[in-house]
Amino acid sequence: MWYKLVLFSFMLILIANVSEKQHIYQKDFHANGKLKSEGWVLSGVKTDYWKFYHSSGNLSEQGHYKKGQRQKYWYFYDQNSMPTKEGHYLNGKMTDWWLFYDSKGRINHKCQLNRGVKNGYCLKYTDEVLTSAEKYKNGKKIKEWFNFASFKRENKLSDLR
Repeated sequence: MWYKLVLFSFMLILIANVSEKQHIYQKDFHANGKLKSEGWVLSGVKTDYWKFYHSSGNLSEQGHYKKGQRQKYWYFYDQNSMPTKEGHYLNGKMTDWWLFYDSKGRINHKCQLNRGVKNGYCLKYTDEVLTSAEKYKNGKKIKEWFNFASFKRENKLSDLR
């Protein structure tokens, strides 16, 4: 009789472990019934590709997760489906180059980030024309240029990659 109890316990543990590691596609909805988010969950944690939506139904953001943290390239949109920003995540933190858009969907600045903090260059645009450049170190502005010629003299353009 005891071996049946051990065998039954082992089967319950095995079933629990298998169900915990299921890779399922999850959808959540706003109170108005419109789709709020959709993506993959593994063991109860967001993973792989996800999309999020405004309560209007328009896309608000999309990108990848790994172990519940944002990874890779992400896109963000306003209520009218215009892009607001896009860029790289690493372990849930904004990193590398990020692009930021104005209300007309035009780039108004792009910045180098490290762990969510400005670290490197920020280039500012007005009507898609470069108007200034700034250099940051650990979130603190250390220099600003309003003339592209002086910027080129003082910096290596390869640093902008």
